[in-house]
Amino acid sequence: MSPDSAEAVKTTAGARQSSRTGAAGAAKLELIGVGKEFRTKRAHTVALSDINLTINDGEFVSIIGRSGCGKTTLLRMLAGLLSPTTGQILVEGRSLWNGTKVDTSVVSQLGVVFQEANLFPWYSVAENIALPLQLRGDDKASRMKRAYELAELVGLGGFERSYPRELSGGMRQRVAIARALSINPKLLLMDEPFGALDALTRERMNLELQRISLATKATVVFITHDINEAVFLGDRVVHLTPRPGRIHQIRTIDFPKPRSIDVQTEPEFGVIVRELRHALDEDEKR
Repeated sequence: MSPDSAEAVKTTAGARQSSRTGAAGAAKLELIGVGKEFRTKRAHTVALSDINLTINDGEFVSIIGRSGCGKTTLLRMLAGLLSPTTGQILVEGRSLWNGTKVDTSVVSQLGVVFQEANLFPWYSVAENIALPLQLRGDDKASRMKRAYELAELVGLGGFERSYPRELSGGMRQRVAIARALSINPKLLLMDEPFGALDALTRERMNLELQRISLATKATVVFITHDINEAVFLGDRVVHLTPRPGRIHQIRTIDFPKPRSIDVQTEPEFGVIVRELRHALDEDEKR
């Protein structure tokens, strides 16, 4: 590993101490000693243990790890869908969870995108995008204005009156992203949103997500199994160990943004991907 590469990798202990303030701005999300256990009559499973991580305003953080390491569990806790067993989750300094009770006022400021777009088939593109605003009680004129603006932002201008059945998989995911952005979320949480797409569509969606995140200055937590995708999109890549999931390393990605797909042909990009892949392969031996 080169000296620069070694500097970019932080161990769990280093991550535990770091609050990482930098060019992106002040802390948007803080995880302090976060753990999650599942107990049933038959089993006790420790899914995550001692997660310490600070994500700054405007930062894009990719999270990788082998299947079963707790990536989706972590995102569900961040989204207010699953309470942590231990530790604290802070959004702009406010606690997301008070024991097993979620602060709904904090959750209402989060945008979430899952692998499936989960659109309402009887709603048009604009109506699907505007749904969070409708639930919030915004008037129809203002929410439709916002929906049309976001449809344009995600490259769906002209499709506002179309229905999900008339869209490709990539287009449906764009609707889901626009819907998550409709409330101007403090934090955008994404759980393998492109996992079901073919390679070429996924590549285009990576470029689109990069463009959208830069245009909106969104703070993004992005779960993926794809190492290339994690490195291409991320300002940092967080590697979780096998269960119980802990932070094994945090890798800073220094390529300037916006990045073209051609950055993946850069020798240093290949070095980073190979090192992360080797670390994941080592996980399998543990």
